[in-house]
Amino acid sequence: MVKDCHGNPLPVFCKGIVENCSVVESAFPKNSVYLLKVKVNEDNEPAAGQFFMLHCERSNFLLGRPISIFHAKKENGVVFLEFLILKKGEGTGTCEICSLQKGDKISLLGPCGNSFEVINNDFFAENKAALNDNTAKVCIVGGGIGVAPVAGFAETLPAQSYDFYASFKSGSYGLENLNAKNLVITTDDGSVGVHGMLPVALTAQVLKEKKYSVLYACGPTPMLAYLKEICAQAGVKCFLSMESRMACGVGVCLGCVIDTSEGKKRCCKDGPIFPGEILDFAPAVSEVAGVKVQPKREPLADGVEPDLSVNIAGVHFENPVIGSSGTFGFGTEYKSVFDVNRLGGISSKGLTLEPREGNDGIRLHETPSGLMNSIGLQNPGISHFIKEELPEMMKLKPVTIANLSGSSLETYTEGAKLLDKTDVPLIELNISCPNVSAGGAAFGMSCSAAQTVVAAVRKLTKKPLLVKLTPQSPELNQVALACIEAGADGISLCNSFQGIAIDIERGVPVFDKLKAGLGGPAVRPIAVRLIYELVEAINSLPENKRVPVVAIGGIATWQDAVEFIMAGASAVQVGTATFANPNAMIEIIDGLSAFMKRKGYAKLDDFKGIIQKNDK
Repeated sequence: MVKDCHGNPLPVFCKGIVENCSVVESAFPKNSVYLLKVKVNEDNEPAAGQFFMLHCERSNFLLGRPISIFHAKKENGVVFLEFLILKKGEGTGTCEICSLQKGDKISLLGPCGNSFEVINNDFFAENKAALNDNTAKVCIVGGGIGVAPVAGFAETLPAQSYDFYASFKSGSYGLENLNAKNLVITTDDGSVGVHGMLPVALTAQVLKEKKYSVLYACGPTPMLAYLKEICAQAGVKCFLSMESRMACGVGVCLGCVIDTSEGKKRCCKDGPIFPGEILDFAPAVSEVAGVKVQPKREPLADGVEPDLSVNIAGVHFENPVIGSSGTFGFGTEYKSVFDVNRLGGISSKGLTLEPREGNDGIRLHETPSGLMNSIGLQNPGISHFIKEELPEMMKLKPVTIANLSGSSLETYTEGAKLLDKTDVPLIELNISCPNVSAGGAAFGMSCSAAQTVVAAVRKLTKKPLLVKLTPQSPELNQVALACIEAGADGISLCNSFQGIAIDIERGVPVFDKLKAGLGGPAVRPIAVRLIYELVEAINSLPENKRVPVVAIGGIATWQDAVEFIMAGASAVQVGTATFANPNAMIEIIDGLSAFMKRKGYAKLDDFKGIIQKNDK
């Protein structure tokens, strides 16, 4: 085992085998806390208070998750590690870890950080005798899942040499290995121990009366801030285990720094345990990046359903979820797979005046968190669509959107003439396809070209007109405003991003046309930025000239949809996600409804554009 100059074990990267991962039955709500047991052949037994970066072998997440050690033991050169894990939302990675089964492999980086013994070496040296004869006054506090590291620390102390305070919302867990002189449990709901939060059992006055010499704690930040305050009032030294988002776990990325009176400290390397007196617990954040934090609302009353409907360019949609062009055919193809009638709308396959065979060569190439495509607008042509596909689309409940593309101004206008004679309620003018040699994105790259084609089509149809733009334009917002000036009733953004993939074995590009379109979760943060900036630009127009924006780009979950709507989008189109999960759009609709009920949003406008810097 490699140790630093303080005696702390240094981190190593190794593989572990899951011995067991089971629900902690005494924790509430049920199935909220898991006990993970891992066998590690490396000689890296941790010190109390340290943590490991855990990463499932088969994972949907880039980074490991920092989890503190609850219990560790060594038998015949093999280390057995135990972790208590609070199962949080899907995006946290804890759900993935909690789903591990016996025999599964898991990657571990650790042990990381300092330990309770080392951070307070002087106290241990000065009070060693007192600890052994049970006269030292040690107070240990754990809040919720923060019980794990301090309970592990308590195991290293002599029996009956400490008092332990454990605070939970409901139930209790992680206390089975304690041998405290006094164990005090508080629960918010009164299910175990004292009814109430920690202050009902531990105050500055109690610290004085018990004559504690030192306090160690881990738990929620508000609890730690409270403990720092009462320790200062009582003149008791405290050491607090902090938490922060981490990437590396070893001190190099500088992403986990926390504020202290000694400057910014790395939680993973300088901590996670810090002397309480240096910690700076800032007041609750009221504003982020100039945007006010939203006040808490009461959930919608039982039986009250939120209104998910939206009006786009004068067309009523039952909900804001639309099947994206090029990924959903004509809607009918998925009728046997899920209830397509629950969707708000369906944008047809990209349509051109004449039938197209599309591109030669490889057309699809998967990338991490994304999918590249070079389809080339293969489609049956507008006349065939009007005769064969459109009637079937119109029988479905979602709003039918005809996606109109072209290779020249003339083909766009001739196509618009044909569609104008149909009952299709809305046209999506596609000047953004990256996979064709002529037309497509070429029209969406500059203000003048975009304005020309939009104005020409606008003259030939009275139907509402969405204009689908490419993210490749160096003057994207100006192009969008030019389209609005030319008669666009709305903007949809973003079509796929251009990229290149290389076949390294053959030493040639994957795609015959070299460049191809990239979509999927990988592009979502960029798309959110582009939507935000476009809505910001549109909001600078007089109110009577503002148009709705339909967001496209890596939307796979209801959380993604909420992000785009908060950025200012009126609706969302879902594309690549349907290939991975045909039920994705239904899950988005249901998740969006549940989110609105929980947050007290009666309609989409209650949270649409709330991160825009305005006076709303």
